[in-house]
Amino acid sequence: MIGFLMKKSFFDGWDNLISIILINLGFILCLAAIFFLPGFGENLLGSASIFLVIPGILLIHVYAGAVSALIKEASDFQSFELKKVVVGFKANWKVSLLLGVVNSLIFMVIIIAFPFYLSFGNMLGVAGAGFIFWVSFFWIVSIQYFFPVYTRLEGSFIKSIKKCFLISLDNPGFSIFSLLYSAILFVISLITAFMIPGIGGILLFQQNAIKLRIYKYDWLEENPDGDRKKIPWDSLLFEDRERIGPRSIKGMIFPWKD
Repeated sequence: MIGFLMKKSFFDGWDNLISIILINLGFILCLAAIFFLPGFGENLLGSASIFLVIPGILLIHVYAGAVSALIKEASDFQSFELKKVVVGFKANWKVSLLLGVVNSLIFMVIIIAFPFYLSFGNMLGVAGAGFIFWVSFFWIVSIQYFFPVYTRLEGSFIKSIKKCFLISLDNPGFSIFSLLYSAILFVISLITAFMIPGIGGILLFQQNAIKLRIYKYDWLEENPDGDRKKIPWDSLLFEDRERIGPRSIKGMIFPWKD
């Protein structure tokens, strides 16, 4: 299943390459706000200028919510219409902004409280820093699913957060893999100045991760006595595999050799 997830995400991105690049241009502007605003305020606010990253964090969340519907369509083999960004913004800006506020608060807790506890230089400080680390890690592992969950599974902000937690707890290995793979895509994006795959490509991968994982829960709902450790992925992924076809990276670069 994981191998097909990576293959599908790659070819979904390739099939919508121009649109993904255009989406990433918007993310680049958001990232610019995160990196440059603290520098502009350093002379005025000193070390407190770090708080100026918050507007950039909020902006990138709102933009991610606006394009999440488009990315879902790419994952579902549908047409990719950039004009739907406006529709996505109207539908998702409130929950996206709220998520941005929560993530901003968590970010501030990490950069302020983590060094504070470590400065104790004793076991109490280590315990406090360790608690913050693991809570933050669980939040990051779970919240990577927020936009796919919110766009695919109808529900409020709180319900979507709960579903993210449940999916993460029920699929710990898969969730950690998804986070690590997203981090790898992020590193690759640094080399390409966030053009390819960029944050748009990362969101597409996460959208596919939830799309395919939902098949598991649909099967379990239809087969309540089924073995959770023996999910019939071959049959569940059959249609998606047929849509992707027998494609390969070699065939994409050298089609005459197929």
